[in-house]
Amino acid sequence: MLKKRELHDAPVLFELMSHPEVFPYVRHKASSTDEFYFLTKQTIEAEDRGELISRTILDEWGHPIGTINLFDVQENKGFLATWIGQPYFGKGYNKIAKEAFFEELFFQLDIEAIFMKIRRTNQRSMKAALKIPYVSAGNDTYPEVLSWVNRNEDVYDLFVITKEQYMFHYYGEQEQNEGAMEA
Repeated sequence: MLKKRELHDAPVLFELMSHPEVFPYVRHKASSTDEFYFLTKQTIEAEDRGELISRTILDEWGHPIGTINLFDVQENKGFLATWIGQPYFGKGYNKIAKEAFFEELFFQLDIEAIFMKIRRTNQRSMKAALKIPYVSAGNDTYPEVLSWVNRNEDVYDLFVITKEQYMFHYYGEQEQNEGAMEA
């Protein structure tokens, strides 16, 4: 479902990223395949330096369909950014990719918190974030991060997933279910 970014996936990912329903929401945009190769190479190098974590999202046949990233990693915290190609919208890939990514981040790479900055005008993303049971509002709990993301213009709300919230949701629920089964 996920793999480290590789240069040979660039042509397929560039085509998917170029779609008008995807392109506006991609953090690192490219206007040509060559530019996308260059950005992918920079991404791989930045990951080697510990600045970000980037994975290619794969479908069930191993074909690249999008990317999921943790940008601006500092003090074991970073910002989530995901995009999936338009032909794969609404097929459940985003949820599966996020679950796999969160497992890797929290349990293999020792990430402590994943931030999501969402434009206050983007009601669709706001509703989607609030549906995730282990997400909490971060405006009050991380005021310094909120101030940083709104340093140019006050347009974002901040959401956060902590390792503790994630673990409680998945592993606390399992323990409760196992306890109920034993009773």
